[in-house]
Amino acid sequence: MSAHAGRGRGRRSGGHEEEHVNHERWLVSYSDMITVLMALFIVLFAISQVDQDKYIALRDSLSAGFQDQTGTESVLDGSNGTLTGDSVVPDATQVQGTAGLVTADAELGTQGASPTTAPDDAVDPDVLAAAQKEAAHLKDLRDKIEAQLAASHLGDAVRFRIDERGLVLGLVADDVFFAAASADLTPVAREVLDVAGPMLRRVDEQISVEGHANVLPVSGRYATNWELSADRATQVLRHLVEKDRLPGKRIMAVGYGDERPLQAGHDDEALEANRRVDLVVLSSAPEAVRALLPALSKE
Repeated sequence: MSAHAGRGRGRRSGGHEEEHVNHERWLVSYSDMITVLMALFIVLFAISQVDQDKYIALRDSLSAGFQDQTGTESVLDGSNGTLTGDSVVPDATQVQGTAGLVTADAELGTQGASPTTAPDDAVDPDVLAAAQKEAAHLKDLRDKIEAQLAASHLGDAVRFRIDERGLVLGLVADDVFFAAASADLTPVAREVLDVAGPMLRRVDEQISVEGHANVLPVSGRYATNWELSADRATQVLRHLVEKDRLPGKRIMAVGYGDERPLQAGHDDEALEANRRVDLVVLSSAPEAVRALLPALSKE
């Protein structure tokens, strides 16, 4: 009796069996999501493939249907829409500034181009104003160094030019600056650097000292013109830093060997012009501004 009652109580208390957990229910949601995505891509594909002939026929049919009996034009009449093939993107030639800069850069790259190859109306006014200001700054620095050299009777020792990098002081590396196949500075070279050094110390730009050599092979101390040109650049840098107190963090030295000649050929003039060290006052202006400097410096 008691056992039967115990079994009855057990059925009443534990008669509801725990539901089995379905661990794969996420597959239903996942399949629903995939179905929705597939339907979305089908719709997108369908609306992207428009039959222009059918579209025009539908437009004309709707236009005729909406046209009233008085002959008044329907709201559907007029433009053929953007499906005629005409682009809705504005013509790139109408964009101001960028097209002018591209034109100016292309014209400045032409050998022997005149200073007027970059007309004011073809360049962004802000870029042109910044380039004019930078060119004036570099020309002022050039004029001051030239005046100091002329006062010391060294006016012919340096060749100045302004290019897209900045102001270049070309030190012709003949017997005036270096002995043949030597990187030792002559007394004249030291004097020129002592005149230019204080002016270079006052500016904020970085200074690049670039050594070059002509195509004549060297022998003895230097294995190639690479070593010779690099050593000459280093000796100029050391003099400017150690004697003229130019901050070392603003100056660098590099040797180009005979790979960047100013003049082609093997005549005496070319050999002399290519055997040089350049002091380059590197302009910190943006590239678009620096591209205009060569033309503006000739004005």
